[in-house]
Amino acid sequence: MSIETQDRPRRRRRSPEEARREALTEARTLLLTGGPDAVTLSAVAGRIGVTHANLIHHFGSASGLQSALMGSMVQDLAAAIQDTVERLRTDEGAPLEVVNAVFEAFSSGGAGRLAAWIALSGDLSHLEPVRIAVQDLVAAIEAKIGSDEYLPRKAIGSAVLFIALAAFGEALIGEPLRDMLDQESDASRTVVAQLLPGFLAKNSVTAG
Repeated sequence: MSIETQDRPRRRRRSPEEARREALTEARTLLLTGGPDAVTLSAVAGRIGVTHANLIHHFGSASGLQSALMGSMVQDLAAAIQDTVERLRTDEGAPLEVVNAVFEAFSSGGAGRLAAWIALSGDLSHLEPVRIAVQDLVAAIEAKIGSDEYLPRKAIGSAVLFIALAAFGEALIGEPLRDMLDQESDASRTVVAQLLPGFLAKNSVTAG
């Protein structure tokens, strides 16, 4: 038996649910290692040992596979944000802990690449579960740090936007930028945490 034959995945019977799950797992790996262009029916079929036609049966087309992958990853991102919400509701912590929790949610499971992919595709309908989770995150931060007429929810929402944009940037290009600037691995989180109190103060309502 040749090495090439040994390396090729063996075909086996799968339920439709198993086939879809395995295909999405391999598609995610391809996205994280090779980018969106690597997520093709042929590539995924080869990795799980099924035919191109078999994947068309499950997903309809390459765009159907990519859409299903976006949906799966968005659900994971929403779940990660919900985990952050629960941490913020139960744990005590300074701004750095809040920032760390959000950074971890947005960096898990390739969320940075996912966000860039969805934005470039122009189909933002996949982000509805994330919208709901982010609203819960704003509510959790509001409950943690307090909100009143001087610190309205809109200001907290702006702070979450500030943290999330920094977290996505970190996930996409943080490592090479830190290397260029000779910065530590937690530099982005630290600077956001240091700026957060001032950011909230600037966006709060001043007493008249």
